Amino acid sequence: MYIFKDVKVYLFLFILFIFIPFTSYSDAKFNLFINNISNDALKKGVSNKIIKEFKKNAYFIPRVIELDRSQPEFKLTLDQYLKRVVTPLRIKKANKKYKENKVLLNKIAKHYGVQARFLVALWGIETDFGRLTGGFSVVSSLATLAYEGRRHDYFKKELFNALKIINDGHISLNKMTGSWAGAMGQCQFMPSSFLNYASDWDKDGTKNIWTSKPDVFASAANYLSKVGWSNKKTWGRKVFVGNKKLKLNKKYYSLKKWSSKGILNNDKTKLPQLDLKARLVIPDNYGKYGFLVYSNFDSLLNWNRSNYFAIAVGNLSDLISEK
Repeated sequence: MYIFKDVKVYLFLFILFIFIPFTSYSDAKFNLFINNISNDALKKGVSNKIIKEFKKNAYFIPRVIELDRSQPEFKLTLDQYLKRVVTPLRIKKANKKYKENKVLLNKIAKHYGVQARFLVALWGIETDFGRLTGGFSVVSSLATLAYEGRRHDYFKKELFNALKIINDGHISLNKMTGSWAGAMGQCQFMPSSFLNYASDWDKDGTKNIWTSKPDVFASAANYLSKVGWSNKKTWGRKVFVGNKKLKLNKKYYSLKKWSSKGILNNDKTKLPQLDLKARLVIPDNYGKYGFLVYSNFDSLLNWNRSNYFAIAVGNLSDLISEK
């Protein structure tokens, strides 16, 4: 029995090193890589001062490579995922945080045309309302991932973007922390998203998504607004599909049309007879139920390409009272 286990371990290691690309690490090679990146960054307009600081402080992080390669042992069902991320405690905190920041949130919501409850829901699910923003050095994480090579071009571009953010004075290199993959601040923006969507709502001269709640909320609202959000509608609704065999081709039909196809509300009552356009999403192993989602759902997918994530944000937003 123990021999068999060892054979499986050796086989796994063999497959790991044969089929997963790996760039061997050494101080000399990594330092050469950092020098080359630095020369390119200089050509892109990053100052000598920032480059010197980057070369002095950037370091290889083995844990980042481990996390990049790790795969979950099993895939959660939607219900399991929702139980983890839309907990009773998080629902309670979301309502408390909304009330605490109501005046600010409503000003930002009105300005960008994004309902405040969705900003709070995103904030809660991304970082537990700013509590879990990640403690990795963003430039070192991105340098590690670019050096490793699996997605070299993507992470190299994000590294240049991070250096530009530092160069523009929004945050210092040592204070630029985030997730192992380089997502930053309370709204977990990648550097490219920061450059495209971050907002200086408090008008202090910096776009501070790490510690300034006005900038965090406004940046999230600006993102959603720019990718097509409409405050005239919500995200979607859970529906009863039954045993119907429907093609999930991502086409939008009116709720009236879906009703004619036999789709019902979650409680099996008739859908509203509206011309509001929706498409059907049915998660794996979800039985006789699914979701009719509106265009705002696609805006959430632009933020994170996961149906589970978008449904979780929608669910949490529905449980936040804006009274």
